[in-house]
Amino acid sequence: MEHNLYIYNTLSRKKELFEPLHENKVGMYVCGPTVYGDGHLGHARPAITFDIVFRYLTYLGYKVRYVRNITDVGHLENDADSGEDKIAKKARLDHVEPMEVVQYYLNRYHKAMEALNVLPPSIEPHASGHIMEQIEFVQKILDAGFAYESEGSVYFDVEKYNKSYNYGKLSGRNVEDMLETTRDLDGQSEKRRSVDFALWKKASPEHIMRWKAPWSEGFPGWHLECSAMGTKYLGEEFDIHGGGMDLMFPHHECEIAQNKAGLGKDSVKYWMHNNMITINGQKMGKSLGNFITLDEFFTGNHALLTQPFSPMTVRFFILQAHYRSTIDFSSTALEGSEKGLSRLMEGYARLQKLTAFATTSVEITGLRAKCDEAMNDDLNTPIVISHLFDCLKAVNLVHDGKKTISELDLSELQSVYKLYIEDILGLKSETEMSGGNEAYKKAIDLLLNMRLEAKQNKDWATSDKIRNELTALGFEIKDTKDGFEWKI
Repeated sequence: MEHNLYIYNTLSRKKELFEPLHENKVGMYVCGPTVYGDGHLGHARPAITFDIVFRYLTYLGYKVRYVRNITDVGHLENDADSGEDKIAKKARLDHVEPMEVVQYYLNRYHKAMEALNVLPPSIEPHASGHIMEQIEFVQKILDAGFAYESEGSVYFDVEKYNKSYNYGKLSGRNVEDMLETTRDLDGQSEKRRSVDFALWKKASPEHIMRWKAPWSEGFPGWHLECSAMGTKYLGEEFDIHGGGMDLMFPHHECEIAQNKAGLGKDSVKYWMHNNMITINGQKMGKSLGNFITLDEFFTGNHALLTQPFSPMTVRFFILQAHYRSTIDFSSTALEGSEKGLSRLMEGYARLQKLTAFATTSVEITGLRAKCDEAMNDDLNTPIVISHLFDCLKAVNLVHDGKKTISELDLSELQSVYKLYIEDILGLKSETEMSGGNEAYKKAIDLLLNMRLEAKQNKDWATSDKIRNELTALGFEIKDTKDGFEWKI
């Protein structure tokens, strides 16, 4: 398939021309949520980032199989090999089944993703539904000689693996130094080295979530699920593996090692990572008091928020920065995004209502090519947004009667804006996101047309009443030479 898409491959540390393993098909695996708590702004970023990847690859003509996993087992308190499973802990505290905890938070996650207009993946497998595949994968690694059993648990032998392959090549860690500092731990743990990681953990007596395996009754290690499910649904070699930069080590590093050890090959061609969101320069965290859930963004119910922010404002805020750059959150920054999104969507609505002329006297050429060029340069959404804003100057000139546009050029402009605003950036107006879209808009238009009629009949009382009451409800109404414009 012909295109000039370059993406940054974290593994090679450079932009590479995207050349999928199969001509017309793309396999993409993205680390999804660990369902044990309410989603926050940091969870929204990878979802939106890889939603853009999914949408753009589809636009280029690829058939994309997008797999986003659900971690509902084996994610321990310190994200390592000890502590209590987070879901099981909450289930015990709330006196419910672990899968009730999973379903509750998964429902909330899906609701937030729908509000953010994130497309659902092709497949959304659960770790708890693929225990057999994970057991089989552990056995492959044992058979290859890169794992060992210890007291019913199975650990990956990082030192042995590193002698044959390079453990640390994704994150750039110096494993020799890590191994050297852990040699004095011999005999003090089930593990030979502290850098070794669990493939299978024997369950303690109080552990709720457990399954039978050849080594013990227990549960799989956190890193294993992605190796097992990614290769199950996308094959032993696939195109893209994505996730947040915080997963690069140890999670993705361990995945690379597991796949190489168990399958004898590197499974992923392109590794993609989005950067973090900070709050006033600090990483988001409950201990710092700056942890803001998506529900709190949408309701404004948090001390760091000056007002509620709509899901589309949050999406636009994230897209205004390149996915590999850090975003520093502040309520002021979100207020700026809200105003910017409002201007963009107003201009887009105005474009739909323009009247074509016989000729074009406004400069509008090359918008599609400019936007494509920006997306092909490692999915540069902020540059796309800047091009869309620049072209709105021409739209406003035509709208104000200062310039003209032909029917052919108007149709092209409308097509490009629809493609990029709706189909690729995934932005929608607030009225579109509110449900009952067409009926809702027609009802407001009907009222404002009644107001126009009242003005024409010099019925100022009715005209003012309609305007004042709509304004009190939160509508902004602007009279124009062609009638009116409105927004919430």
